[in-house]
Amino acid sequence: MSTQRSTPSPAPRRSSATLQQVADAAGVSLATASRVLNGSARIVNAELSEHVREVATRLRYVSHGPAQALARATTSLVGLLVHDVNDPYFSAIAAGAMRVARERDLLVMVANTYREPVLELDYITRLGAQRARAILVAGSPPVDPALAEPLRERLLDYQQGGGRVVTIGDQGPEIDAVLPANVQGAREAALHLTGLGHREIGMVVGPRGLVTIADRSEGFRRGLTESAGDPVVVHEIEGAFTRDGGYDATRRLLAEHPGVTAVFAMADVMAIGALAALREAGRRVPADVSLVGFDDLPICADLMPALTTVRVDTEGMGEQAMRMVVESPAEDAEGEGRTVVHSATELIVRGSTAPAA
Repeated sequence: MSTQRSTPSPAPRRSSATLQQVADAAGVSLATASRVLNGSARIVNAELSEHVREVATRLRYVSHGPAQALARATTSLVGLLVHDVNDPYFSAIAAGAMRVARERDLLVMVANTYREPVLELDYITRLGAQRARAILVAGSPPVDPALAEPLRERLLDYQQGGGRVVTIGDQGPEIDAVLPANVQGAREAALHLTGLGHREIGMVVGPRGLVTIADRSEGFRRGLTESAGDPVVVHEIEGAFTRDGGYDATRRLLAEHPGVTAVFAMADVMAIGALAALREAGRRVPADVSLVGFDDLPICADLMPALTTVRVDTEGMGEQAMRMVVESPAEDAEGEGRTVVHSATELIVRGSTAPAA
């Protein structure tokens, strides 16, 4: 009688660890782990390097992207990633960045990411393959770590491989950034409305998954807690970060909470839609409902009434970020690259706000 020998089933393959998991397990920063594993020109202590490599081997870490193959960038190409080039906020950032790039004889390639993290990752990889000199990321990172961490790791891989990275919005402690003072600006908007006597206020917010929205929401609520007088009731309605998103959200706000006497829109493009919805509902601005936006786009002064808003120097942020691109990255005492420039905000009071009736 013959016997048939069974072939053992192959052991299931374990998925490789992320760079952040290696850094955590080794007890080092993400930047240090990347320098050891992705071939940075910066030297890491030999004993520490060996420790990080042992941890990486144990966790089966596999490097992402073309970081090791990316030598010091030799092209004049700079990639500029924006969420939506049709949004005046990002158009202004791009205008400022390209003005500086022209002075430095750099070629800027603008990529529209549509706020899709997977598309951002793809563009970073492609720019690395094109040996781009630098990548400038303009836009709020996701709040969800599962979406934010892969983007941060890909940027860090590119940076440690020799590319230059600057972001408008905070992508992590190892990456140079220009940060608008979103919390402070929204706080000033809240204090302005409560100072006018408004006690039932609607917040028209963008997608809650973005850090920018979280910061502006936090700042506005912080201002409400600091205000004097009677308690304030806040109704928060989410919409798309567009004119139509602001219009739809405001219509829902008025239907569900008709007693609101003021509306704070998280972006001027949303405030423009909110203004249309208020007029359609027969609410006079500011006699019946006061309206405040955020960003101070050029069109705000030409609206009827002119929009009270929080001014952010968007073109200036683009200019500053591009200047940082062509400069050497800063290093702190531990050798971690990090320069942060805070772009101040200013409340611009115009005709769309008035004392509560």
